[in-house]
Amino acid sequence: MENLQTQEFTLRPLPTPQDEVKPTLSMHPHKFALWLFIVTVIMIFAAFTSAYIVKQAEGGWDYFELPPIFGINTIIIVLSSITLHWAYLSAKRDNLQQNRIALFVTTAIGVTFLIMQIIGWRELVYMGKFFTGGNASAAFVYVLTAVHGVHLVSAVIYLIVMVVKALGFRVHSKNMLNMEMSTTYWHFLGGLWVYLYLFLLLNN
Repeated sequence: MENLQTQEFTLRPLPTPQDEVKPTLSMHPHKFALWLFIVTVIMIFAAFTSAYIVKQAEGGWDYFELPPIFGINTIIIVLSSITLHWAYLSAKRDNLQQNRIALFVTTAIGVTFLIMQIIGWRELVYMGKFFTGGNASAAFVYVLTAVHGVHLVSAVIYLIVMVVKALGFRVHSKNMLNMEMSTTYWHFLGGLWVYLYLFLLLNN
């Protein structure tokens, strides 16, 4: 007689919704907050430039040439994006010395940009273009460049913090969060300035 082999079956409960794997955010919360902030800034400048076009269409617009220093600053801020990307790549490769140098250079270029913006405003005054008491065209130039400048001040402060972190060996391939966020924010502000300069150049 053949032996009958019995198989044991274990009944398992059906998975409940609580047992299902919950999706996780693929983006760090700090990065997500940064992108929300960037979207907010984009909306602010979209509103400013839209108001500019509407006001210009009403007529009586005072057309004038932008101070040449704004064009020089455009080159400067593009250069700063290159040096900060150098800092980012150096951190990924654990080249800490180059990372410190690149961060310091980018910070110095950022401060230079802000100083040159102030000089640009002085040139506007010498041209007789004032924030108040004149045509709206000059007021828009002051507002757009000043609001961008305020955001760039915050980015420079962030870079100073990054320099301190780099000097304390806290910026490397295993700790890239702040390096990535500062690079993203700086590239955004650089691109925003290029857009603003071209917008003013073509519409002023």
